[in-house]
Amino acid sequence: MKLIGVGFGRTGTFSVKAALERLGHGPCYHMKEVLEDPARIQQWLAIARGDPANWPEIFDGYASTMDWPAVAYWRELTAYYADAKVLLTVRDAERWQQSAEATIFRYAGRVATPTGRLVDRALRWWNPEFDAFSTMVEQTVHQRDFGGDVVTKAHLIDVFERHNVEVMATIPAERLLVYDVAQGWGPLCAFLEVPVPEEDFPRVNDSAAFQENSRARMKGILLRRPATGLRS
Repeated sequence: MKLIGVGFGRTGTFSVKAALERLGHGPCYHMKEVLEDPARIQQWLAIARGDPANWPEIFDGYASTMDWPAVAYWRELTAYYADAKVLLTVRDAERWQQSAEATIFRYAGRVATPTGRLVDRALRWWNPEFDAFSTMVEQTVHQRDFGGDVVTKAHLIDVFERHNVEVMATIPAERLLVYDVAQGWGPLCAFLEVPVPEEDFPRVNDSAAFQENSRARMKGILLRRPATGLRS
């Protein structure tokens, strides 16, 4: 493991994943990998429930990691991979909250309504993989990082800001890069000690693209409808 990303989702983590892979620090582990592999869902669900984490097994074949679910265990990972560099992706807190509300926490807002709860129960009954993934996200992200509240604006901003402060207070400055993707290649390449590519920095997964991709991935999970072995 060369690099551990410790910034919350919706801080450009998918763009950085693409950038890291372009710079020779890939493959980069991301929530995308979990969505596409039911076995990975079960790995993180087991950790959330208290089973010991086998980090070498989980990250086998990966040179870096960004985004949740790994970010929820940033303390453990930065201690275990003591030689890895650490990347804290940041952005304006209010803009982050607006983006998170419109994307990664959008479903949680829907489930807070009576109709949404009924739909959620039906989807979980219909598809054990969806049930397992939703439970993993709730326990790993919603509960572990946000204390169960991912809909209150002030709370989200407070958790986001406190997380960033804690990372900066915990990780030695020489090991850490605090990075806004708007800065482009320069600071990231200098931190990794690699040449700056000639092409533009990747800009992917804005809110509109996230919603489209998320719908496609959720549809893929629901259509798979595994019969056994994945019920949360």
